[in-house]
Amino acid sequence: MHPSLYSASDFGHSPLMFYYEITQACDLVCLHCRASAQKDPHHDQLSHEQSKALISQVAQFPKPPHLVLTGGDPLKRPDLFELIRHAASVGLQVALTPSATPLATFEAFKAAKEAGVGGLGISLDGADAETHDAFRGWTGSFERTREMLANARRLELPVQVNTSITRRNFHQIDALAELLSDQGINMWSVFFLIPVGRGIEQERITAEEYEVAFERLWNHARTKPFSVKTTEAPHYRRFVLEREGNPLAGPSGGTPHGRPGRSRAPLGIGDGKGIMFVSQNGEIFPAGFLPVKCGQFPENSVVDVYQNSEVFKALRDPDHFRGRCGICEYRYVCGGSRSRAFAVTGDYLETEPDCVYVPGQVPTIHVPS
Repeated sequence: MHPSLYSASDFGHSPLMFYYEITQACDLVCLHCRASAQKDPHHDQLSHEQSKALISQVAQFPKPPHLVLTGGDPLKRPDLFELIRHAASVGLQVALTPSATPLATFEAFKAAKEAGVGGLGISLDGADAETHDAFRGWTGSFERTREMLANARRLELPVQVNTSITRRNFHQIDALAELLSDQGINMWSVFFLIPVGRGIEQERITAEEYEVAFERLWNHARTKPFSVKTTEAPHYRRFVLEREGNPLAGPSGGTPHGRPGRSRAPLGIGDGKGIMFVSQNGEIFPAGFLPVKCGQFPENSVVDVYQNSEVFKALRDPDHFRGRCGICEYRYVCGGSRSRAFAVTGDYLETEPDCVYVPGQVPTIHVPS
């Protein structure tokens, strides 16, 4: 599915991005880890046949989503390439998020591409080895990540680099952007901490510091050879719109849809609204960082849960959000992080706790269909 074919009118029936956590096994101990990953697979991890059945069901959405195989470390799963081939055989576009361990070799990436992977998500959480390695819990992770980026370039695999912003690396945003500028990546996805899993131990930045970060990111979005997006910080869209910019613009100011490997979600996407997540044991959630269970595969259909779950439907209706988010003029294009609202307040419909904007300043902005 070409990303331009997915629009806000599809939110109600199909996600754009479907994340399947195929395992929680991982050899890293990342400080922000949502999954609190472990060395060995969990005892109730979906079997090979169950995983294939789930993937087949994902392909049944009215508009089949992009499938992201994540973890843990997907490379720890011995049937990974079989699952990728199955996903490709049922018509799904597949991306992979490998961890920076000795498993992430050129040969592994080559096998993934041959099986049907169309892109990689690679994490970089520091502009230097000291910062990144401390974040990832393994000395040598920074150099392995650079090797992974080089191997992806050799294989001409599109790459999205994922960076988690905390107080540890907030001051390195500009240095990270410079480091990435010659890596040939398509997208820089900057994730803002949700205090869950091991991330609950990390100190997130203040609402005022978000605005500083947004200013820097918006500058790099206009000047670097890759596109920039935020994850769990949809109020970046509000920041850009306030400056009469286009949050979906590529480096030249135009939309990136025509560039190979590019994929931008329409404005308004968020947890449960264009996004769906299934854990390694089949639990169904609106997003990986929003631990509100809405069903269980294979007992429940992921298509039915996405379309009909009361939680998913509430997440797609910003008019019923509480506090400032419910009356904000940007609620249709932003809506705040529902995951952060839940983590901080216990209510996924509450106000985004890390936003400084006070509603009542501009006309309400709607998402184009």
